[in-house]
Amino acid sequence: MTRFDSPKFLKNAGKRYNPPPNIDMTKPSIARVYSYYLGGKDHFEVDRTMADHAEEVVPGTTELALGNRAFVQRAVRYLSAERGIDQFLDIGSGLPSDGNVHEIAHEDAPHAHVVYVDNDPIVLAHARALLTGDSSTVVITADLLRPQEVLHEAEKSGLIDFGRPVGLILGGILHHLHDREEPRRLTRELCDALAPGSHLAISHFHRPDSTQFPSDALRAEHLEKAFLQKLGTGRWRTHEEIASYFGDWTLVEPGMVPLNEWRPLPLSTRVPGSYRMPQRNCKLIAGGIARKP
Repeated sequence: MTRFDSPKFLKNAGKRYNPPPNIDMTKPSIARVYSYYLGGKDHFEVDRTMADHAEEVVPGTTELALGNRAFVQRAVRYLSAERGIDQFLDIGSGLPSDGNVHEIAHEDAPHAHVVYVDNDPIVLAHARALLTGDSSTVVITADLLRPQEVLHEAEKSGLIDFGRPVGLILGGILHHLHDREEPRRLTRELCDALAPGSHLAISHFHRPDSTQFPSDALRAEHLEKAFLQKLGTGRWRTHEEIASYFGDWTLVEPGMVPLNEWRPLPLSTRVPGSYRMPQRNCKLIAGGIARKP
């Protein structure tokens, strides 16, 4: 296996460590489950149980996490290299791993500023340790459910100038919000604060049309049930629901599509973002990028 087309490019699993204080190890965490899927080491038995249960329900769940990571990597490279974006706000960033947003952005814009936002104590502890000495990147404590708090803390960091275009990354986070938490309203509140020329990248669990893809729709239904039972979150939404998060912003080509189809890299390429999900689950996660007029 090559470095960037399998979980091997991330941290080796199985190492023991002392968790930060005030961590509830009886309940699975989104960030830790995601770390487990990606081959990371920062997870507990309760997280592995949740992840393995989903894998049993629909084999290949790990592929969704890897596909999501690869999409975010391609999205950031597109924004920095082709759109000239040099400041990024990554909300729900998860645990640190190779190929994070700041690493990809710095390929083409070495002085790009990146603000990671999360409310998980483990994410904060590990990210802050990793980013020691990096003045262009910071992790802040804030909750997507309070978008004004996110914006205030990001601006207070000194790394985001909301008077200039920003790359807003909502990678694999909105599907962990329930409908009652109004993910569309929260997204629009964030977007309204951004300058023209800003871009929004979203990836989201996708529920295919049951009349066109009945087996895929059934897999999505089974996975949603497994996530809600074990994790308490995880919504597989329709194409129309996900597309509504972009509001009246202009989708860039190829639009909102299954992640494998969003500007895929040649199979021979071995860089972050080159991973492609096997066909069996590729319709179960979708995304795209839109530009603010």
